[in-house]
Amino acid sequence: MSNSTAAYGALKNRFDRLAALQGAQAVLHWDRATMMPEGGARARAEQQAALSLIAHETLTAPEVSELLESAGETVSELDHWDRANLAEMRRIHAHATATPADLVTRLSRQKSATEMLWRKARAANDYASLAPALDELITLIREQAAAKAEAFGLDPYDALLDGYDPGRRAAEIDGLFAELAGFLPGIMRQVMEKQKAALPIEGHFPVDRQERLGREVMGFLGFDFAHGRLDVSHHPFTGGVPEDSRITTRYDEADFTRSLMAVIHETGHSLYERGLPEEWRGQPVGRSRGMTIHESQSLLFEMQAGRSEEFISFLAPRLKEAFGGEGPAWEPDNLLRHYRKVGPSLIRVDADEVTYPLHVILRYRLERQMVAGTLSARDLPAAWNEGMKTLLGTVPPDDASGCMQDIHWPSGSFGYFPTYTLGALAAAQLFAAAKRARPELGERLARGDFTPLVEWVREQVHGQGSRLAPDEILLAATGEPLGTAAFRRHIETRYLS
Repeated sequence: MSNSTAAYGALKNRFDRLAALQGAQAVLHWDRATMMPEGGARARAEQQAALSLIAHETLTAPEVSELLESAGETVSELDHWDRANLAEMRRIHAHATATPADLVTRLSRQKSATEMLWRKARAANDYASLAPALDELITLIREQAAAKAEAFGLDPYDALLDGYDPGRRAAEIDGLFAELAGFLPGIMRQVMEKQKAALPIEGHFPVDRQERLGREVMGFLGFDFAHGRLDVSHHPFTGGVPEDSRITTRYDEADFTRSLMAVIHETGHSLYERGLPEEWRGQPVGRSRGMTIHESQSLLFEMQAGRSEEFISFLAPRLKEAFGGEGPAWEPDNLLRHYRKVGPSLIRVDADEVTYPLHVILRYRLERQMVAGTLSARDLPAAWNEGMKTLLGTVPPDDASGCMQDIHWPSGSFGYFPTYTLGALAAAQLFAAAKRARPELGERLARGDFTPLVEWVREQVHGQGSRLAPDEILLAATGEPLGTAAFRRHIETRYLS
């Protein structure tokens, strides 16, 4: 065995250990969000900070640079997957070495503390109690962004964005978002004028029935409960590891539609993780390919397939049975009106697919200002409300339904938000391509059978891991680069034709 071959083997072993560490962190995060008693917050913060430091040291040890240099000598002997794996090792190592170890620890502690404060502040509608901690966190995020910007020769925001969507830059996003902001408000008004009022679905919808329904729908999508579970958290998310997927939602006993679509959304994320190439588990090339692709998978199932006329027709009798519904309000056409109702709303996760991008554009603009240092946490509520008025024509009555509604900033996720709408654009392209490749898709959805869609994305997206760049995956699967055209065609066909 050559020295270069041995070096690559040593790197693979190291990244296997790193994946195990990060998997443990993911499960600890899930526990903190779902099960951990409030009194455990301080200890959990220290545990997560320690694991973050160990993971960082595993990546940044001096011998890693030497192993990467030596392994590079064997590139010509590697197949496409191994070459992509080595390239991903270099990319991950570069991000890690750009962030000093002491900053990794300080960031981890501050993220934990700020997120726990957010939970209390949001429930009490007390932004003033959150603002100082959020300002401290933003300061650390700016420090990290500056360090990465210097290492990569990028704008600080681009340096953060690259960690969530490799290769993506704000200049590209600016162009796409300008196109969306140009045509979405007009389409929204047209749809609102055209859409018929939905009959109200009133009643009491117990959590246990909503949970049973959610589990049933997860089964239709292909979720394997031997490798995952469904729980409750303040904010829906998917965590854990591919072999042990942790999905959460939240329930409203006056409205079952919210939790159900959140479950479908998170199941889309989980299916992606479960579908990653098993033979590359633990290796960088076997990971998901950034958050634009990840969000495309959740929105593919929630928005494209989950709100299709075929699937809602299949779902309608199951909703009636689950909640004892009677009368015309429970008929498929009325349920479809509920799931496709378009109009300005306050809460991003409950927004319709026409207005949802406007919520994301607002957050993208604000977080860029925070990273640039031109917007402080103290001034965030006023900037938020002004942005909501400009983009959506509505102003939140309080901060709980305004700038405190999302967990992302209190948990330190700056650079994540634009991937939600980039994912929506990608989902529209992928669903159109899937329908072309699988003409039976609509008829199968009318029977609650997601198999053709799951099989297609397993081949085109999931099974690719990180072998290709995000846009290369999309181009290979759909024949088109990322753009707004497919999304615009989709919403005009669904809502205006």
